Amino acid sequence: MTYKIVALPGDGIGPEILNGSLELLEIISKKYNFTYNLKSYDFGGAAIDTHGTPLPNETLSACQEADAILLGAVGGPKWTDPNNRPEQGLLALRKKLGLFANIRPTKVTEGTSQFSPLKEERVKHTDLVIVRELTSGIYFGEPRHMNHSEALDSLTYTKAEIERIAKVAFELARTRSKKVTSVDKENVLASSKLWRKTVTEVSKSYPDIELNHLLVDACSMHLITHPSQFDVIVTENLFGDILSDEASVIPGSLGLSPSASFSEHGTRLYEPIHGSAPDIAHQNLANPFGMVLSLAMCLRESLNQSVAAEELEHAVYHLIKIGKTTKDLGGHYKTSDIFELLKKVINKGRYINNGSNII
Repeated sequence: MTYKIVALPGDGIGPEILNGSLELLEIISKKYNFTYNLKSYDFGGAAIDTHGTPLPNETLSACQEADAILLGAVGGPKWTDPNNRPEQGLLALRKKLGLFANIRPTKVTEGTSQFSPLKEERVKHTDLVIVRELTSGIYFGEPRHMNHSEALDSLTYTKAEIERIAKVAFELARTRSKKVTSVDKENVLASSKLWRKTVTEVSKSYPDIELNHLLVDACSMHLITHPSQFDVIVTENLFGDILSDEASVIPGSLGLSPSASFSEHGTRLYEPIHGSAPDIAHQNLANPFGMVLSLAMCLRESLNQSVAAEELEHAVYHLIKIGKTTKDLGGHYKTSDIFELLKKVINKGRYINNGSNII
């Protein structure tokens, strides 16, 4: 089978971290004997500059036909029109493709705990995944309006939307430590009352999974005081956006966190969770690990290459462990240096699939 992959370099540091990752993909495909067709399209601010819109029809059509989408980053201070911002292209793409489930892992590996802003003993062994509902809630609710004296946003969820995302979380927990924490604001919000009731009902179909409920403010505190207690966290769009950014700094850098967005059937989108970092764009300073780990998720989930994914992940964690990192993680290596090191690791030979060694 030949896979169809769409690349969306986007804005800021997006092109440099994605281009290097695509070079890794080419090496990995030859090593593991799979084929793919790849084409790059304008998206975000770059698409506004060339097409007048952040999501051109050509880009959307290609994404709808793809097996996987690899996205660099979108946004930047250059684009100020509130009715035509780069981020609106990403929201539209999620909606058009039905990408309702956002999967954001946070893992503290050997060598990363020292970079955490929290005490090392507090973050050790943290290995959690936030499952964020991505196509409903306050970001998409109607009615919505703003004038000079007032503004209105609507936080709306249906039972079916909650059931759908809850099932993703429970199925994921079955492959991990069999624990789901559902996060809401049930003491205040009507949508959260429905959320908690529905997640509890779904849990009855998963008797092997432990379910806990937490209010979002309590969860935000527990992520700081005891992050290793969590396995799978499931929550609505706004809460998931905030909590996953909070969780992402636990390993010490936003640049370490990958993500994947799934639809019920069809294409999947992979991207690092950080922004476009225009202040360091085109300077060869960006940490590419989040993008590389997103590629690893793509290898595992869309390209059926689990061993290749594991090799790539271990290569990243090995470089971190031995201090070969970009400036944000205390190293002195450039973006291009990191990609060259990863290429050497992957090209070096047989991967021992027991976590003991890769070099």
